[in-house]
Amino acid sequence: MQKEKIESHPLQPFLPENAKILMLGSFPPKKEKWSMEFFYPNWINDMWRIWGLIFYNDKHYFEVKGEKRFDKDKVIDFCKEKGFALYDTASEVVRLKDNASDKFLEVVTRTDVKALLKSLPECENIVTTGQKATDIIIDIFQCEEPKVGEKTEINYKGRTINFWRMPSSSRAYPMKVEEKADFYRKIILVTR
Repeated sequence: MQKEKIESHPLQPFLPENAKILMLGSFPPKKEKWSMEFFYPNWINDMWRIWGLIFYNDKHYFEVKGEKRFDKDKVIDFCKEKGFALYDTASEVVRLKDNASDKFLEVVTRTDVKALLKSLPECENIVTTGQKATDIIIDIFQCEEPKVGEKTEINYKGRTINFWRMPSSSRAYPMKVEEKADFYRKIILVTR
């Protein structure tokens, strides 16, 4: 592995004190694909459309009207209000192809997910948004793999944490955004 190919995560973990949900993807796309400086920044990624549908019945809620970008301030305010923490399961990767596909990401350094949980005392849910992130959580906690749209339990330092495996918010995942929102809605029904 050549040193110059290793990419470090470009963002710091987003960890609001009140977070009850820790959402973990694999690793962000290359910066030229970003529409904002925050998590799930790719314009063609549907994460913020999913949450727009669930909470506001509007998949365009987080979009800047007339522009191909998301409103970072609106997204951050939403995450703080709803108690969403965000990061990724890899802090260093090598891209085997010039994209963010899980298939072509080689994880060099995993994120210390246990340290994230330690800083989130109210967190009761881990949500993975792709297979690579799911595989890493399974390995870290030695737990069962939930089916897509379902959960299993992790016991960590006296805490019971729901581990949710959600469909990828990438458009490469063959499912309509409305159907994805139906899966993600289950998390909210359990946590409220």
